[in-house]
Amino acid sequence: MKKVEIAGLQELPYSMEEAINRLRVNIRFMGSDVRKVMVISTFPNEGKSLVSMHIWRQMADAGIRTLLLDADMRKSTIMERYKLTADDGTKLIGTSDYLAGNVSLEDAICRTQFEKGDILLNTENVVNPSLLLESKRFSQMLQEVGEKYRYVIVDTPPLDLVSDGERIGSQCDGALLVIRSGETPTKIVKASIAQLERAGCPVLGVVLNRVASAKGGYYSKRYGGYYSGKYYYGREYYQK
Repeated sequence: MKKVEIAGLQELPYSMEEAINRLRVNIRFMGSDVRKVMVISTFPNEGKSLVSMHIWRQMADAGIRTLLLDADMRKSTIMERYKLTADDGTKLIGTSDYLAGNVSLEDAICRTQFEKGDILLNTENVVNPSLLLESKRFSQMLQEVGEKYRYVIVDTPPLDLVSDGERIGSQCDGALLVIRSGETPTKIVKASIAQLERAGCPVLGVVLNRVASAKGGYYSKRYGGYYSGKYYYGREYYQK
């Protein structure tokens, strides 16, 4: 298994770290059947990859064996945004390579500087990954990593662009829906929740992102749980 270095994962301010921590704890209380958690948004640029990355990192820091699975095979930004490179300088391979049958799953998954945190990147974007997502190989991959890791955090394409999210969600145990405050209309949020539930993927939580601070100048973020009628809140600033 190759090792990658994540050079662009910034240290978060306390308020942001605590908000992620509350979300992580809430996920832990959802029971042993929740293992594969999809993180998705309705539109691009709502912050889903940031949420995916830091939940994964906190799970690993807490000693919980966790995999970050990059399933956005159309326009993945994780590798570039967080500056992931192989420690031996070789070219990285990932999700689309494995699903195309070019490599084994063991060769596609990488170790990181976090002892309990592995990552399956998407290093090659695909124009139309629908056939890959509908393949038996994709189902087998999710089943295998779901058995190997306590949590699999799955970063996916936005719901409004393609049906990829629904296909992925149908094989996950639940979803976290990331919403941009003041931008995503309430009726669209309700439609997204209904869309996920029709796919057989219950919404475990809602992350409300970019909430304007009363003081101005910065942003705060609130995490609202959409689970069993309970709501949980934290705050963090929005970092561009």
